[in-house]
Amino acid sequence: MNNTDARDLSPVHTFFIPVMGIGFTIDTPLKIAKYGVSSVISLVDDSFIEQMRRYHSEKAGEQYEQIGRKEEDYRARRITAYLNLVDRLVKRQVEELQVSPFETGSEITRYYELLPETELKAKYIQMTRTSDPVEKDLLEKELRLAAVPGSIDVNIMTKVDRMNYRKGAVLPPEYSDTRSALRGYANSTLRSSIVLSAGLNPQLYTYIAHFEDFFPNLEGKLKKQIVLKVSDFRSAEVQARFLAKRGLWVSEYRIESGLNCGGHAFAAKGHLMGPILEEFSKKKDELVQQTYDQYLKALPAQYQGSVTEPPNVRLTVAGGIGTADEHQFLLKYYDVDKAGWGTPFLLVPEVTNVDDEHLSKLAEATEDDVYLSAASPLKVPFWNLRTSASEETRRRNIVEGKPGSLCPKGHGAIFDMEFTKVPECIAARRYVTQKVDSLENADLTEDQRDWLVEDALAKSCICHDLSGGASIKLGIDLNATPCICCGPGIVNFSKIASLEEMVGHIYGRLSLLTNSDRPHMFIKEMSLNIEFLKDEIEKFKLELTTNGAKYFQEFKENLLKGIDYYRKTAEKFVETKRTRFLEDLKAQKEALEQLFASLPSEMLAEATG
Repeated sequence: MNNTDARDLSPVHTFFIPVMGIGFTIDTPLKIAKYGVSSVISLVDDSFIEQMRRYHSEKAGEQYEQIGRKEEDYRARRITAYLNLVDRLVKRQVEELQVSPFETGSEITRYYELLPETELKAKYIQMTRTSDPVEKDLLEKELRLAAVPGSIDVNIMTKVDRMNYRKGAVLPPEYSDTRSALRGYANSTLRSSIVLSAGLNPQLYTYIAHFEDFFPNLEGKLKKQIVLKVSDFRSAEVQARFLAKRGLWVSEYRIESGLNCGGHAFAAKGHLMGPILEEFSKKKDELVQQTYDQYLKALPAQYQGSVTEPPNVRLTVAGGIGTADEHQFLLKYYDVDKAGWGTPFLLVPEVTNVDDEHLSKLAEATEDDVYLSAASPLKVPFWNLRTSASEETRRRNIVEGKPGSLCPKGHGAIFDMEFTKVPECIAARRYVTQKVDSLENADLTEDQRDWLVEDALAKSCICHDLSGGASIKLGIDLNATPCICCGPGIVNFSKIASLEEMVGHIYGRLSLLTNSDRPHMFIKEMSLNIEFLKDEIEKFKLELTTNGAKYFQEFKENLLKGIDYYRKTAEKFVETKRTRFLEDLKAQKEALEQLFASLPSEMLAEATG
């Protein structure tokens, strides 16, 4: 039975768990894939992946043989070995689940009790209620075969592409971080998807065509599929065409809010989720046909005969979803296949890896505790928990006169060669110290210097600390200092929940919200964009950004278009919620207008000139 194809055609769940940090979802498939829930593993940190392989090998009673850093192609081989282990263990779990008895507390009963109200769930209920032993036996057999696992997907941040060195010499391009990770996934036994995020990486995308699993088999099926995580239609179009010209098919477009999400935040000049989804729903068929024509022309000759029509294409969405009503609205109004739920699952210990101390901190988090920081060495805004051990350590290091980190892994050593001949991480202690010292004698105003010093000191060792919660929880490193990259929506949840409770919340069986005054996800995204715009304008006034006044005017126009779109769309909301939505929408427009009314006249003149 081809479980992957079955999931594509009829997913048993309408939600998935996106990648979160480095360690939060590193082994989530081992916990929930057997229940039909799909999740995503980060491939950033091969050292941590190797530690996880040892942990789960020993836990499962399997032999573990270390893949050391001095071995040839160790990064790719570590990733392949871990993914094969996860695949093997999940298959074993599913086999055990499928033969378990249909009784209270059994694995297969849990599988079906978690499902949403679908035809498959109705068949399960029918089985439990029938008194005919023959019918019951037939239904049980059918249900056992239908209990397919969720997809074990992986994520590569395309721009985190460090070149690697050996004995001072740079290794060939195929040994860069992203291409090694891709090779590790491509050589694994998984039938799943690779999620590519953070934009087009031409070298990486071209390299995908080296691996047979991304091309169709004799039945036209893809063993490994490509998912593009994007924040606007134009980006999806450009990337999909680039891949199609290399004979590679995009099986899913995953739209993620630029700002209303966890981890790294990519503001998209005020383009908002609602209008973006509207454009995708209207243009998806056209995009599929255009890329299909290019795909057929570029498809290698040996695969041509296996494809007679465009392969299936899914549309998914993630970022800030917090209620069952929002979940259903996205599915029905925009014809979305699945919706991603990330941040709330940080409060579900049986699904994600957060140590006990930080579980409590997350449950108690307020809006002041969760902020869009400058912590990331990638120079991209990063959602951060202010009370995390990582942030506490960063602040303590500054007070003790030793800012920055020891940079134990160096995955962020990508862009900067200001003080060295090879790239170094701007969160590393040596760099931060040199940077702050250099700013003291730079030709800057006092305000400019203060801002740049604060920005330099804000950087954290997130490529190490994002695995800290798992390291402590699993006993790998009890001295770790976890970084928590929750989205702003965490403040609406304060209960440490079970899998049943969180899934019940998603499907509207119960509510875990503890903030009754929570704004709608679309309103929250808009307010975050206005706050981001406000900060960018302050940087403009300090002459610390390359964004000109026209950028801000375009940002404003996109937000105003979004407001107009939501005003028209509000009629789709339930009456009681529509009134609040429109009131909040009006308040956001007023805040935007007030922001621009406060700008210097010369800035406005430049923007409209």
